[in-house]
Amino acid sequence: MLPDYPVIDAHIHIQPWSMLNPRAQETVLVRSTSSMADPNWYADIEGGVERLIAYMDANNIAQVAIINYVAPESIGFPEQGINEFCAAYAAKAPGRIIPFGGIDIHNGEKIAERMDYILGDLGIKGIKLHPPHQYVYANAYRDGGGVPALATVYEKAQAYGVPVMVHTGTSVFPQARNKYADPMPLDDVAVDFPDLQIILAHGGRPIWMDTTLFLLRRHKNIWFDISSTPPNRLLDYFPWLPRVAEQTIFGSDWPGPGVPGLRENIEAFMDLPLDPAVQRMILRDNALRLFGGT
Repeated sequence: MLPDYPVIDAHIHIQPWSMLNPRAQETVLVRSTSSMADPNWYADIEGGVERLIAYMDANNIAQVAIINYVAPESIGFPEQGINEFCAAYAAKAPGRIIPFGGIDIHNGEKIAERMDYILGDLGIKGIKLHPPHQYVYANAYRDGGGVPALATVYEKAQAYGVPVMVHTGTSVFPQARNKYADPMPLDDVAVDFPDLQIILAHGGRPIWMDTTLFLLRRHKNIWFDISSTPPNRLLDYFPWLPRVAEQTIFGSDWPGPGVPGLRENIEAFMDLPLDPAVQRMILRDNALRLFGGT
C-alpha cells in the first residue's frame, strides 16, 4: 500500500525524446516499459504536464524531479533546447515539478554566463551531469583533467544553492563509456566545494556500491538516490542503507527499464523490512531538506 503522507520522487525522466540521436531513440523505445510505451505521451508540454499531474495525484506523489542533461557527443540532448524545455514544463505546474537541466561541459566558452542563464534566467533547480554519456570524470577540472569548465559549473551551482546530480554506475546505452561511471572522483568535488549538495544517482550500481558508502560516510554534502534499483533488490545491493538513511532520497527512474509505474515502485519500497521512520525519511523528509519545501 501507499504511505499516508505525500511522496517526493527525486528522479523521473520526462525529456524531449525527439532530441535524441536515432540510435539512442531506438534504445529508449525498445527498453521503455508498458507504463510509458510512448515516451512522448508525457514529454508533450501542452498536454503532458496535465497528464503527469493527474498520475501523481492518483498515486499520492507531491513532487517529482524531472531529470534532463546534455550529451551531444553520445546520445543527443543539446544544451540549446533541453533547458528551455525543462523550464517550460515545470512552469506549467508550479510547486509540483523540480526541473533539472544540463550543460555542455566540453564547451568552456562563456560557461559562467551560460550557468547564470540556466540557473538564474530559466530558474532551473538542479544540474545533472552524466559522466558515461559526457565522456568525462566528475573531477576533470583537476590535475590536468582537460575540462576546467567543470569547476565553474560546480562553483555556480554552489552559489545558487542548487544540487548537482551525477550519474554513477553503468549505463545501458550502447554509446556509453562506463569507465567514467565510478563515483570516486566525486570525493574531490565534495572536498573542493563543501557547500555544494551532490546527489549520487543510482549509488554506483552494480559495481561501485561500497564506494558510494565510503563517500556518504565521509561527506555530509553527498546524497544517494536509489533510482534504477528494483525495490525488491535494494537491500541486496545496499544492505547498509539504514546506516545512511538521512542522506538517502527516493527516486524511481520511471519510466526506465524495470519500472512498471510509480505506484508499483513505491508500494514495493514500502514492503521492504525498513523502519517506518526510515521509509518516511527516504520517501519524503530528506527531499524536503535537500530541495526545500513544506
